[in-house]
Amino acid sequence: MLTLRSSAPFDLFDRLEQQLNQQLNQQSQTAERVPAAEVHETPETYAVLLELPGVDKAAIEVKATDRTLVISAERRSHHEPSAEGEATVKAPLLSEFRYGTWSRSFRFPQAIDRDRLQATYRDGLLRVTAPKANTVTSVTVQVED
Repeated sequence: MLTLRSSAPFDLFDRLEQQLNQQLNQQSQTAERVPAAEVHETPETYAVLLELPGVDKAAIEVKATDRTLVISAERRSHHEPSAEGEATVKAPLLSEFRYGTWSRSFRFPQAIDRDRLQATYRDGLLRVTAPKANTVTSVTVQVED
């Protein structure tokens, strides 16, 4: 709780600002880290585009089931300690970047061909192309006596 008594006239404002900054930092740390996406459809494919600036290609994972595409990634801070115990870059005075892991899933109205999925990553954009599966199949059953 904030005490309203102050020895200097501007101490109260300094403490209010500190508390507000602490609350904002806590909210930004717990905020969901979901990138912006676009989903396009052609007669043959679904295409998903995700904005992933600052994400290392090796930190991206793409999985698929019959009708669902799941994309996960991690954006790592450049000032985290390295394996040697030293920081690679000094910690910033202010950072509004969001770091951490996230996952998004997209469920399509038609089955996708998981064996022909393609993913490319360039200039901070991930493009996943999921060809639609040919679900028109016929089965012949032998009638037994």
